[in-house]
Amino acid sequence: MKCECCEAAAVYKCSVCGKMLCGEHAKLRTLCFSCVKDSSLNAKIDKLKTNAERNTIRELVRQFWGEQEQVTFDQKLTIAELPAFVAKVRDKIIGFAAFTETDDSIIIAALGILPKYQGSGLGRKLVARVETVTKKMRKRKLLVSTSNDDMPALAFYQTIGFQIVEVKPNVIAEKHGQVLKGIGGLPIRDELRLQKLLN
Repeated sequence: MKCECCEAAAVYKCSVCGKMLCGEHAKLRTLCFSCVKDSSLNAKIDKLKTNAERNTIRELVRQFWGEQEQVTFDQKLTIAELPAFVAKVRDKIIGFAAFTETDDSIIIAALGILPKYQGSGLGRKLVARVETVTKKMRKRKLLVSTSNDDMPALAFYQTIGFQIVEVKPNVIAEKHGQVLKGIGGLPIRDELRLQKLLN
């Protein structure tokens, strides 16, 4: 059987429409090329400015992660209190990237985009804005971490130039006092740390 998009052997099935795909044309969720969301979203990206915007980020953080604090690189951070860039469509915040500074790096503490707008390129644009700030501040690297179950985030960050540099076993399980079920039923235990070295 051949891929719907090319002549290569099909080894995956699109979970949306059932088309058969080769490894190159299958996406992380095994989607065929025609089922990937349109990336032509016209969103504006700005610095976080007002208390109302902070309140929106608080609500998004609650919606995405169910708690206001995140642990990353041995720091406990309240996401809505950090500097951030926000993505807006018609003045409505649909995503954000919050970050914090260390001696030689910037840490992306949280990146969240409403599901309706995921796959539109906003994540890349938000990370690019944080990277620009990192370079202006003459920091050597951009850091981010994710949980061991979050394969979409892990794939996303590696695609845009991040590399896994450390695994901290049981950090997330210890934070919650238990092992929770994550994406695909995977146990959430470990913090995976990634970095992108900057010139």
